[in-house]
Amino acid sequence: MILTSLILILLVGGIVAWASESFSQNAPKWVAALSLIIAVYPLHFAFIQLAENNTQTWLINEISAWIPRFNITFHFAIDGLSLLLILLTLSMGLIAVMSAWKEIQYRTGFFYFNLLWSLAGVIGVFCALDLFLFFVLWEVMLVPMYLLVAIWGYENRRYAAMKFFIFTQAGGLLMLLSICTLALLHYQQSGVLTFDYIDLLQHQLNPTAALWVMLGFFIAFIIKLPIVPFHNWLPDAHTQAPTAVSVILAAVLLKTGGYGLIRFVLPLFPDASMSIAPMVMGLAGITVIYGAVMAYAQQDLKRLIAYTSISHMGFVLLGCYAMTQQAWQGAVMQMLAHGVSAAALFALVGAIQYRYHTRDLNELGGLWQVLPKLSAVGLFFVIASLGMPGLGNFVAEFLILVGSFATYPIFTIIASSGLILAAVYSLAIAQKTFFGPLKLDSAVDLDRREVLMMLSMAILLIGMGLHPQPLIDLAQQTLNQFPIGVTSK
Repeated sequence: MILTSLILILLVGGIVAWASESFSQNAPKWVAALSLIIAVYPLHFAFIQLAENNTQTWLINEISAWIPRFNITFHFAIDGLSLLLILLTLSMGLIAVMSAWKEIQYRTGFFYFNLLWSLAGVIGVFCALDLFLFFVLWEVMLVPMYLLVAIWGYENRRYAAMKFFIFTQAGGLLMLLSICTLALLHYQQSGVLTFDYIDLLQHQLNPTAALWVMLGFFIAFIIKLPIVPFHNWLPDAHTQAPTAVSVILAAVLLKTGGYGLIRFVLPLFPDASMSIAPMVMGLAGITVIYGAVMAYAQQDLKRLIAYTSISHMGFVLLGCYAMTQQAWQGAVMQMLAHGVSAAALFALVGAIQYRYHTRDLNELGGLWQVLPKLSAVGLFFVIASLGMPGLGNFVAEFLILVGSFATYPIFTIIASSGLILAAVYSLAIAQKTFFGPLKLDSAVDLDRREVLMMLSMAILLIGMGLHPQPLIDLAQQTLNQFPIGVTSK
């Protein structure tokens, strides 16, 4: 039970972290970091399987009974796409723990308990192939994240946490309705009640039913991405969340929406997905432009980066519905590259706020004079975010735009203008934060912990940009399994 043990390591680690607070205020963060490091070990079995037989779809596949009466199982499996996203989750989870190292001083045990349980839910989502189990784990992500924002956030934390909860819970309920409907329709046709992804892939729905069932999944996933007009929860959640939670939100939680589209919506409902593709491409273009324009209008640095995430997730949606292999590869790369670059930017904003207790661009300026290390690293990740060649974000956006132009040139041209706007808001961040006259007092520059965090993420982005092929090859296993109805035009 390799994947089960992976999730249990984080669940048990969360409990131990909570209990360890009674012994030492610093113990929970060490327990959390150790749990994330240990959780990497079970994944080596996937790499062994990959080395022995790289043509096999599922690197690890585990099934055990759960609710036999309804044929609901603990069905966990991972392929190349799942493996990439789990590695992203564990690595960015460790970055989140390091970001919270000094910031979180209140109820530390309960904080790291919720952080690890939220990450366990995310990994479960990336592994679950029973749709009912997938929904349960989807909800497991929600409650700890709500508590993380509501308890350790800033002034309007309860409002932001409640908005996050309502949006994602509404999407989750729609998805549950679609899951039950899909299982019921399969039962009516075959006489077998099942929630298993592999079985449901073989089921053909009539076009009208497929469209309505698909919409439940689709709305749930684009709320989590998020996509305009379901984006409103994200800027508030980021603004009010502590740094570590913003790192998890940007790096991991948003990617569950993109994963859901690639894993479930496109393969289970290929014809319905094709029928709405032009409308979705338009929605993606609007999201790219809207997110970029709104980012430029912000004065709160954290809220600005939140809107850049919305814009970048518009590219993920664009890649998913372009219906070409290149665009799908770009969507996967965008999830990975944005996960790293956005996490780094939020960690940097947290470092600035920890030192100066402000995120207001009007109060910042000239930081290069007093914090050269932080400013240099910040400039690197700002440039990475706008898609500088040689870094992972460029590879992702290039693949998406090339793949999308082949099928939907007008929408691709509209979305590509977002790259120009990205340069505008990125240069605004750099100019207003790092250059110009110094407005603040001197402070201590990045310490060794922060330098280690930033260098590790910079190396990841450079690796993705200079040698992306191994990542693309891993994801290609999943993309090759799409039904014949979802193909390039």
